[in-house]
Amino acid sequence: MSPFADQSGSAGSLSAIQRRGVQALLKIAPVIDELGTRFAAAGHEIALVGGPVRDILLDRGSKDLDFATSAHPDVVEQLLAGWATHIWDIGKAFGTIGCRKGDWVLEITTYRSESYDPDSRKPKEISYGDSLEGDLARRDFAMNAMAVRLPSHQWVDPYGGIEDVAHKTIRTPGTPEDSFSDDPLRMMRAARFAAQLGFTPDPAVVAAMTAMAERITIVSAERVRDELVKLVCSDHPRIGLDLLVSTGLADHVLPELPALLQLQDEHHRHKDVYEHSLTVLDQAIDLESRLDVPTPDFVVRFASLIHDIGKPKTRRFEGERTVTFHHHDVVGAKLARKRMKALRFSNEQIDQVSKLIELHLRFHGYGTGEWTDSAVRRYVRDAGDQLDRLHILTRADCTTRNKRKADALRAAYDDLEARIERLKEQEELDALRPDLDGNQIMEILGIPPGREVGEAYKFLMNLRLDQGPLGEDEAREELLRWWSSRS
Repeated sequence: MSPFADQSGSAGSLSAIQRRGVQALLKIAPVIDELGTRFAAAGHEIALVGGPVRDILLDRGSKDLDFATSAHPDVVEQLLAGWATHIWDIGKAFGTIGCRKGDWVLEITTYRSESYDPDSRKPKEISYGDSLEGDLARRDFAMNAMAVRLPSHQWVDPYGGIEDVAHKTIRTPGTPEDSFSDDPLRMMRAARFAAQLGFTPDPAVVAAMTAMAERITIVSAERVRDELVKLVCSDHPRIGLDLLVSTGLADHVLPELPALLQLQDEHHRHKDVYEHSLTVLDQAIDLESRLDVPTPDFVVRFASLIHDIGKPKTRRFEGERTVTFHHHDVVGAKLARKRMKALRFSNEQIDQVSKLIELHLRFHGYGTGEWTDSAVRRYVRDAGDQLDRLHILTRADCTTRNKRKADALRAAYDDLEARIERLKEQEELDALRPDLDGNQIMEILGIPPGREVGEAYKFLMNLRLDQGPLGEDEAREELLRWWSSRS
């Protein structure tokens, strides 16, 4: 029997994608066949389901596999005992048992059927289902509602998911209105899959997203945040972000982004800030490999996307052809902090993104590039551990079509980075601190801990930034001179 014998809804020639599916299944056969044989011997059904099946057809390999089974969680645990290298039951209340088998991470969930309260994302009732087809019916999109029965490798595709993968289409198993009513987060998932996979949502899906956008407000901030992070960290986030904005979903989850559309200027007194922001994001992604952190990097991407969100509140017209956005960096940092708090981001990520936004104009504040050593030190000090990300954001923020101007800005920033590296070698800029510490200050001045110690430390820090390392003896003389002038 063909492994695709159970497909339905497929049309046209899909031989290429079918061959790809067969070959991909052979690559993971050692683990899925052992598992399938184990469950079949005990009289239970089990099938590979969801995203891993879709990714098999797309040749997007992963070590994470999802399964659906007729066996209840207690039985699943028993069948995995002695086979899996590690088992966990953190999702047992929802019918899921997880395990590790070598390099593979498996999640096995008992067939489920759910009914939803229309005013809440939380299922009104969770109960075990009795068939694989029933389990697939509750899934978000047809491309994720496919399965491969084990150990027979029989393909189950009741909603035409194979054809959707072949045609790069996002459809729901039933009506999109019913699907999004059950779980409004699926609307954001549609945008995320468009960005991740380059798929196009079916017109009916887009229409339902537009009509039902406000329902996203019943979803928890944490789930919205997680979906937004996945979208921003996808291969082509611009596609998904445009979909969020055009359907009105962004009005509820990231309203600062569509607000940039209000700055479109028919008199061309300034650039299109919305398009500029998406271009800066694209250019930041191109520069991401410069970072020493794992990529994709959400912090630098999100800061690049929303670096100009302070502009709507700071736009001022001066004369007929001049518009200004004074202090939009500071205002934008405050808006970013407020939005990220509402979405329950960590304090660390909030601080990182807001610092980058606040500093994104700093480079342009030093004129034509005649930076003093003092200015370079202050730039490094203020950026702190976000210096590498600030390099990327500042470079990406140049979207001018004037090649001469773009080349000049690039050369100026090249020079700044070279200056930073030279000073780092000479002065240990990564650990900028005064030549004397707090204990030395108290001993030299004969004062106890308190406000005056902090003022003395600040004086020495500014001296360090202005003049570079002085050494303890010269710093002592300067400290005593400062103290005497105060007295």
